[in-house]
Amino acid sequence: MKSILWFTVGVAAGFVVAHRVNQTKQGRDFFSSVDAKARAFGQAIAEGYHERDAELRGAAADAAPSN
Repeated sequence: MKSILWFTVGVAAGFVVAHRVNQTKQGRDFFSSVDAKARAFGQAIAEGYHERDAELRGAAADAAPSN
């Protein structure tokens, strides 16, 4: 039970600190940079997934018996 309490306190403190940091010019720049990197990472994951999906669908179509 104590660990849940401390986890909740930590999350709340993190939100408070992030809010205070975001009020500064450097903080906004930092969070913008983090956001851009996270979006680029997510886009790379999605592109890789779609490429692999297309490869597997092509291989499955080639392996399917012709009627």
